[in-house]
Amino acid sequence: MSGVVRVRLDLSYDGTEFSGWAKQAGGRRTVQGEIEDALRTVTRSATTYELTVAGRTDAGVHARGQVAHVDLPREVWAEHRPKLLKRLAGRLPKDVRVWALREAPDGFDARFSAIWRRYAYRVTDNPGGVDPLLRGHVLWHDWPLDVDAMNEAARGLLGEHDFAAYCKRREGATTIRTLQQLSLVRGDDGIITATVRADAFCHNMVRSLIGALLFVGDGHRTPDWPAKVLAAGVRDSAVHVVRPHGLTLEEVGYPADEFLAARSVEARNKRTLPSAGCC
Repeated sequence: MSGVVRVRLDLSYDGTEFSGWAKQAGGRRTVQGEIEDALRTVTRSATTYELTVAGRTDAGVHARGQVAHVDLPREVWAEHRPKLLKRLAGRLPKDVRVWALREAPDGFDARFSAIWRRYAYRVTDNPGGVDPLLRGHVLWHDWPLDVDAMNEAARGLLGEHDFAAYCKRREGATTIRTLQQLSLVRGDDGIITATVRADAFCHNMVRSLIGALLFVGDGHRTPDWPAKVLAAGVRDSAVHVVRPHGLTLEEVGYPADEFLAARSVEARNKRTLPSAGCC
């Protein structure tokens, strides 16, 4: 790939008006589509250079610390590099921004080299509702929430598990994940922020976990219930997938440069849980 340069993009977007990250048929507006169109325009290319992203977000989900990569012909990168960031800023719509463009180290893959993704989900139980200035980023829950009970429940979900009970299944895809952090804090403004970090997430996992914790927080279920659902391994109709607008991808973590390639290989392997023994 001597004629190609892999470029890392750090970006953010307000997901309100997007039909998710990934390009879709039918002309729906997506983050990937907007950035690829802008990149093609500012480099005056006939080719669309396809982006690979750290984590595909659903319709309505926001991102503050999303990461992607694109492979550009070396001559295109050399010609446009000095002014590419500013030109993208002038071409992109105002609800998506690219903050940094740089040549990626050897072995870097925005998706497979990542070792964790950190999301935040924001919710308020203020009886008056959500601050109008925050309505696109904070969920209103109309029952009082016990954050201590929610944190107690969250601790029972940490670690490596099969999260099939909290994921929308996709053919051929594993639902085994390592949940590294799940904790909630109520701020001085009354907004509860849940921090959710894992090596990777399956479809709807974060929003399903938050849905279960809200059921605990408002007293409809006991703190041991989310872990029981997890152990059952099947979707529970009581676990609601909360609305997407409260969710933001905050940060993506990568190993040191010398471990990028190895991580990329490891992440492609289909995961299984250690055997618990017979019967």
